[in-house]
Amino acid sequence: MKTYRKITLALLCGLLGCACFGVGDWLMLYGDTAYAGSISWLTQGAAQIAPWRNSLAMALAFPGIFLYGAALFALGELIVGEWQQKSYHYLTAFSLTPWLCLHLFYIMLLYGFAWMSGNGYASAALPVSEAVFSHFSWLVLVSEALMLPPYLYWGWLALRGQSALPRRMALSNPLIFYLALKLITLLMPDSAFRLAFTNGLMSESMVLWFGSILAWLYLHRSSEERTLEGV
Repeated sequence: MKTYRKITLALLCGLLGCACFGVGDWLMLYGDTAYAGSISWLTQGAAQIAPWRNSLAMALAFPGIFLYGAALFALGELIVGEWQQKSYHYLTAFSLTPWLCLHLFYIMLLYGFAWMSGNGYASAALPVSEAVFSHFSWLVLVSEALMLPPYLYWGWLALRGQSALPRRMALSNPLIFYLALKLITLLMPDSAFRLAFTNGLMSESMVLWFGSILAWLYLHRSSEERTLEGV
């Protein structure tokens, strides 16, 4: 009973964290999709984004990462084995900082691009932004290398039956949801919606992951829990 409520509340926190990051992802890029350079998200719409949108997107990331953390660490209680739980917790702890790092990197780049575009440096905005991104592109790879292990490990444990969930729930993984949603975006017409939706794919994948586990927990509560809750 106590564990069910704890994990349920943590997953609800996780969904709220998804909303924080997801809203930020949409604020960062929703707009005209036309672009001239080699980076498809340095668009005309991004050049016209008001500064408050980037500020709010960054501000939302801080409560978002705490809420994500609450859900991710609580899910460790579904893992069977003390060593496996500790390993998952360590991987999760190491993976949270890159979320903020990447978010800050993209927001600073987009803000600089928009500021130069609207303050007399339009001709330099694109080449400077592309140069900055190219110079620090390693940051994206390193951050993703730190972010992915917890989800790969979770899926591996679930597939081996080392979690409280059935093996088929190994398919409930943000990386699998991400790939599925990515394929869907390939079928979407070019639009501001598609651009923002693509930018928020990881947040949207986390919604599906937290939501699917939350639904499974609700449907498979013990009879004692249902009786105590009056369900």
